[in-house]
Amino acid sequence: MLPMRGCLLLLLVALFSPSALAQNRATGTPPENVILDTDVGDDVDDAFAIDLALASPEFNLLGISSAWGDTALRARMIDRMVCETGRTSVAVNAGVPTATTTPFTQAVWARGGAAKPRYGDAVGFLLEQIKAHPGEITLIALGPLTNIGAAIDRDLNTFRKLKRVVLMGGAIYRGYDKAGSSTPQAPEPEYNIARDPKSAQKLFHTGVPVFMLPLDSTLIKFDNSRRLQLESVSTPITDSLQIQMAEWGRATGQTNPTLFDAVAVAYAADPASCGMTPVHIEVDDKGMTRAMTGVANAQACLRPNEEAFYALLMRRLLQQRLVGTGACLAR
Repeated sequence: MLPMRGCLLLLLVALFSPSALAQNRATGTPPENVILDTDVGDDVDDAFAIDLALASPEFNLLGISSAWGDTALRARMIDRMVCETGRTSVAVNAGVPTATTTPFTQAVWARGGAAKPRYGDAVGFLLEQIKAHPGEITLIALGPLTNIGAAIDRDLNTFRKLKRVVLMGGAIYRGYDKAGSSTPQAPEPEYNIARDPKSAQKLFHTGVPVFMLPLDSTLIKFDNSRRLQLESVSTPITDSLQIQMAEWGRATGQTNPTLFDAVAVAYAADPASCGMTPVHIEVDDKGMTRAMTGVANAQACLRPNEEAFYALLMRRLLQQRLVGTGACLAR
């Protein structure tokens, strides 16, 4: 369980796996500059994705930005996550606020974090970082693409200097699982794309390399055996994930989350977790992502390596070490 509210929290950072560190040293590969854009707080898969990114030595995590809905509260939640993991050098910015009818299921946990008077502009931060690191930044987009669309509108030439976009979004040959059915469902508008189809259309026509993790490859459940593994270790990551899953479960009536966004982060850290296929994607006004004939404008993972994904995810979530103390809770 988490320490009592109001007390000083132990701050931790990820204990990178020896194998990953050894591989980085052997190849001399520097960490990749990464920015996350996320609608954390609704479904709980974003929290898994952020924690995986925070625990991955492959990333030089420049910043995490909130997207869609109450972006100020989402930024507050992100701020608590980076504080509790000792990663306070990671910039936290708030994206374009929007109307939404999707419940913020983890709002209680989010409001428990210390609030800032204001957060920086996610769109401006993204463009500034691209200018500072042209051709060197991977943008991992885990929510509706409103911030991305705004960045394209504000400065297309700079946006085109991204190294790539790793996108959790779309449904090419498969839709959401249907309760009680073992048969894959027909493709349908996926949530992230369908909230802002016009921004998605802009992205696929920028010429920036897009690596797409659609429903075809992201319908991976966090099952009971992994929940038990998570409960076997007490760190800020594992403790907060248990609370966030409980809040999400009370709001939705569900028990085992689907780890859509974590699959995208895992791919960015280890491409072996999800092989890619060249596709030409067109997005219609309802958010359908259709594979059409034409020159490929994206790479899409159509089938994940679930074993590799879970090996990476669980190792990173369960291995941490103490590095200091600090206050992360609201006073």
